[in-house]
Amino acid sequence: MTTAKRRNIIAGTAGHIDHGKTALVRALTGVDTDRLEEEKRRGISIDLGFAHLELEQNISLSFVDVPGHERFIKNMLAGVGGIDFVLFIIAADESIKPQTREHFDICRLLQIPNGIIVLTKTDLVDPDLVELVRLEVDEFVRGSFLEHAPVVAVSAVTGDGIGELKREMTSLAARLREKDSTRWFRMPVDRAFSMKGFGTVVTGTLVEGVVALENEVELHPSGRRARVRGVQVHGAAVERASAGQRTALNLAGVDVGYLGRGMTLSAAGRFRPTMRVDTRFELLKSAKPLKHGAPVHFHAGTAEVEAEARLLAAGSALAPGSSGEVRFILREPLLMLPGDRFIVRMFSPVVTIGGGVVVDAFAPERQRRLTAGERVRTLAAASAPDRIALLVRESAYGLGLSELVARTGFLEREIAAAAKTAGLMTLGDPQAWFVDSGRMQDAGKRLTAAVQAYHKLKPLSPGMSKEDLRSRELGGAAPFILEALMSQSKTLVAEGEVVRLATHKVALKEDEEAAVGKIEAAFETAGLAVPSTTEVLARSGVEAGRARSLLQILLRNRKLVKIGDDLVFHHTALATLRKLMADRKGQRFGVAEFKEWTGISRKYAIPLLEWSDREHMTRREGDSRVVL
Repeated sequence: MTTAKRRNIIAGTAGHIDHGKTALVRALTGVDTDRLEEEKRRGISIDLGFAHLELEQNISLSFVDVPGHERFIKNMLAGVGGIDFVLFIIAADESIKPQTREHFDICRLLQIPNGIIVLTKTDLVDPDLVELVRLEVDEFVRGSFLEHAPVVAVSAVTGDGIGELKREMTSLAARLREKDSTRWFRMPVDRAFSMKGFGTVVTGTLVEGVVALENEVELHPSGRRARVRGVQVHGAAVERASAGQRTALNLAGVDVGYLGRGMTLSAAGRFRPTMRVDTRFELLKSAKPLKHGAPVHFHAGTAEVEAEARLLAAGSALAPGSSGEVRFILREPLLMLPGDRFIVRMFSPVVTIGGGVVVDAFAPERQRRLTAGERVRTLAAASAPDRIALLVRESAYGLGLSELVARTGFLEREIAAAAKTAGLMTLGDPQAWFVDSGRMQDAGKRLTAAVQAYHKLKPLSPGMSKEDLRSRELGGAAPFILEALMSQSKTLVAEGEVVRLATHKVALKEDEEAAVGKIEAAFETAGLAVPSTTEVLARSGVEAGRARSLLQILLRNRKLVKIGDDLVFHHTALATLRKLMADRKGQRFGVAEFKEWTGISRKYAIPLLEWSDREHMTRREGDSRVVL
């Protein structure tokens, strides 16, 4: 008999201060989530608390208990973002209060998909009042994600309703879709501390992927790397943790002083933080108009940063109760991906005014507002192939696989499939690189035109250098882009580091043919005591520019060999020297002997000996040499 797979579900509490959230979690799990001394002294939750409950149907339920006081909303936001469903708590003796409304708005804006409404403290009121509160709650949640949610009346003191609540949680958890363990690993950090005997420990809700012992992870936004040397889930050591689990990681290679709430751990080398995000944003009806350039508090994951809101539509303000495209310029970098939800709060008074979803985590820097807004609308509605195609086509010479992973959060195989569907061209470098076929064709035409123009300007040259061609026509492109274009071209040919038209041949005029003969003869008849190159070119019979080009032709054809700044030898002279040295194999000699063998002066002897060393004909040993 096979055992059903364990389901890992995260539940969070929400509701007004002193409505019994912590007491309810204690009644369900036996755990007091108020761990701070100040929390126990004041009798209120200040920071996040955590507990665990095993339910029927092999369901492992983790609780994130959040504070209800308005002063600690930022702590509430750090805990509620990763939950799968909410226990929306309303005290029967007080009904709906200010933080009930704010917590409700936050849950709705974060698109928490499911919830259970829990009426607490029923032991303090008559049953008739409980029913009255029920009616008020029905009206309050009408038209929202909680409209058809179960409503359970409980007392944490007497235990009434706790069994029914557990049954409702089991039923709901069994229907929920678990977080995706196939994605890249990401875990927003909500606690970081040092534990004696272990060292640095971080905790958080694993929102995507899997993390295992010995994995290398990366801390954002700093980019520091660490090694996972311990994994715990619900206090028990395990080899790996999966999405949907409350997880503690023991990290090696990073001091606790570099860690804190608001940071994010991810798969190493996959992502990078951003400071410009384009979003679809909803402004609450209760908020004031959001002005272009307004300063705000931006909450995402467990992080809170200051930001500036820039409207990407006509007008100076976004009206209450409306939605629109908004760019947020963050004061500090955050790791965010398309699809991530966020909450925005005003500076003064500090109240929740709206929230939304990230559409592009790396917003373009220079773009008109209306153009940027249209781009956000396009991306928001785009399929994976359309998104990949848009990002690739925005880059003059395409994007690499690693860049597309960082900008989309897609898996490598998803990007490859999307690129194929979108009709993009794939290059290898050695990692896949994606380019727009049309742009590559245009670039190929520009290269051909540039080489044609070069041949017209310098007909005696074999072709244009690759580096010159790339810098002039493919500015900013990686070198392999030119190589890819060359491999596909039917009009261009690469010979070493030179590019020419396939049809190009150096055709000499009559006076040039004569000049080539004079230049070659001057060096051939000179033997090893060659004349100055400048003198030879001056007597060639053609102007200096063409003479230098003719000299290059002789050098390319190996008729002449250049061994120094102004020393050029005919290949027959060097062949004779090779034979002379070969006949003296093993012999030790000095400069004087070499001059005697060759009949040349020191002016030629020293450069020729250095050349023979480079050619491995000789080896220098102190002031003498040995023939090899």
